[in-house]
Amino acid sequence: MEIKRRSVLWIVCFVMTLALAFAVPRLAGSQETLIAQCMGGGMMGRGMNRGMMGGGMMQGDMQLVHQLFANHSLIRRTVEEIPGGIRAVTESDDPQVAALIQQHVTSMYQRVEGGQEFSMMSSTLPIMFANADLYQRQLETTSKGIAITETSDDPDMVAVIREHGREVSDFVDYGMSAMCGMM
Repeated sequence: MEIKRRSVLWIVCFVMTLALAFAVPRLAGSQETLIAQCMGGGMMGRGMNRGMMGGGMMQGDMQLVHQLFANHSLIRRTVEEIPGGIRAVTESDDPQVAALIQQHVTSMYQRVEGGQEFSMMSSTLPIMFANADLYQRQLETTSKGIAITETSDDPDMVAVIREHGREVSDFVDYGMSAMCGMM
């Protein structure tokens, strides 16, 4: 029974990955197009004119995530375990992908600060949002992306921070199939 369930999940993930590969347009060649995609409909073909404002904020953030998944092969990431947490650098030589990385991380940190949870298939995000006061976050924009440092004095939170670092690295390395593996 477990094997059948895993087979069905694998097939569903495979089909979703194929659908995204064909449905999600690759980034176009100009900054104006990138902004239009993020603010005005972009990937999913819907008229999301609210962009990052109000009710459209979640849709805008989800668009960023989908664009990052679609372009994961253009992203590189290093994670270093430091006392109490991690330091991670996520970058791309493609200026538009670098801008997406910067937008995404900045938006997620704003969400954490504002208590606006981001719903995604992640075992660590709900814990990080629920315990935002237990860890420190610093971000630094680089010319090709972003560098973050996340630390905590709480050993359980340190473990969550490090696991989240591994989750994000898997997303960069394997794209959507990494998310499907979490099901």
